[in-house]
Amino acid sequence: MSDGLVMQLYGKFLTWWHTILGMGVRPGMSFIEARRTRLLNLIALPTIPFMVFFATVNFSQDRYVLATVNLLTLAGNFAVLFLHRAHRYLSARLFIILYSIVLYTFSGAYFHNGAEFFLLNILIITLLVYDTTWIRWSIALLTLTCFMVIHFLPQDAYVAVPVRRQWANVGMALIFIPIALSYFKQLHTDYQQITENQRKTLASMNRDKEKMFSIVAHDIRSPLATLEGLLDMFNVGEYTEAEMREGAEVLRKKIGPLSSTLDNLLRWSISQMKGIRSNPVEFDLTPVLQEVLDLLDPALKQKNLVIDDKTDIASSVYADRDQVAVILRNLISNALKFSHPGGRIGLRSYQQENLVYIEVQDEGVGMSVEQLGSLFSIRSEPGYGTRGERGTGLGLMLCREFAEQNGGELVVSSVEGEGTIFLVSLPAEEEDDGYVVG
Repeated sequence: MSDGLVMQLYGKFLTWWHTILGMGVRPGMSFIEARRTRLLNLIALPTIPFMVFFATVNFSQDRYVLATVNLLTLAGNFAVLFLHRAHRYLSARLFIILYSIVLYTFSGAYFHNGAEFFLLNILIITLLVYDTTWIRWSIALLTLTCFMVIHFLPQDAYVAVPVRRQWANVGMALIFIPIALSYFKQLHTDYQQITENQRKTLASMNRDKEKMFSIVAHDIRSPLATLEGLLDMFNVGEYTEAEMREGAEVLRKKIGPLSSTLDNLLRWSISQMKGIRSNPVEFDLTPVLQEVLDLLDPALKQKNLVIDDKTDIASSVYADRDQVAVILRNLISNALKFSHPGGRIGLRSYQQENLVYIEVQDEGVGMSVEQLGSLFSIRSEPGYGTRGERGTGLGLMLCREFAEQNGGELVVSSVEGEGTIFLVSLPAEEEDDGYVVG
């Protein structure tokens, strides 16, 4: 047998083992409860083949009572797996502990086969799966009492089994203790690692959000401070009406982009709180694109930019219409911001297989390799357009997130000094298997 085949079989065995070991563990289940469920499964699984073996041996040696005990133990282990599968976790724990105490006490007292050492396993399990003090102490005292009674019974009261059988039982019972504790410790270590990773992620997110809010606050505060100063000067008569109108026009240009910034901020905040869900429908792309161009028309005219629209009028996508509008608005607005006055913005759409591709290309300032690497991150430094327009990068983050929520993606290529191309892909139609985005 080749090494590759051995590794393949070993991999399949591990997959099967972890699947059975995780029986009853549900998504969203707390780590502690999942750990306790897996621990009980770890107890039940290895016992099953041993009980089948010993039941067969004991029947063949006319030890019918002991064989019956083996079968009852086997049934108890299957019952634990069944209760876990039915998500009756508390019942599974209480059942296997009390059920095992009764069986091991009877078996150890009647057959003198070392089964009382399995009571030590029950003691370990009780301490690991129960948090309530009175339950832990009650079961612990019951278990220890049963162990002491069996251990100090008069020897002539036993119906003894062969010594080798006793050693086998004692050996398995004692080996289980370090195995169970090691497994439980490993799970606890994994949990600590997960917690530490989450802590680092949260700390990083908090830093990113603080930076993002400081950028947005600056963008909002600057025009508002200008407005306040302008009104104060006009109120005390230092500005004439003509000068006030001229200042108002400058202020309008500053405040204009705030609406888009605040809208992006609101949408991003909701998405971070998992409040945004895509509602995909099939719709024509052209009307949505025209709405975005109409909205941005004043800014396009101000920079004297030409829109080279080569989108396919027959293009339709299966996505959230509002989110697609946000993607197009941000991509075209970004191209507008970084284009030189009198330049060109190219729009193109085409379909390949089951995806529609939308391309937004500008001939503006482009980006360096370093800027591309941090483009979809709040950590990136805010960029400035060709007329000093300030950006936060929040819009592009929303574009990528919305594209992915709708089953597509957003990619970018750029050459510094030559321009940038954004390419977003979206599903052309609903998949046959009932795929739902979001």
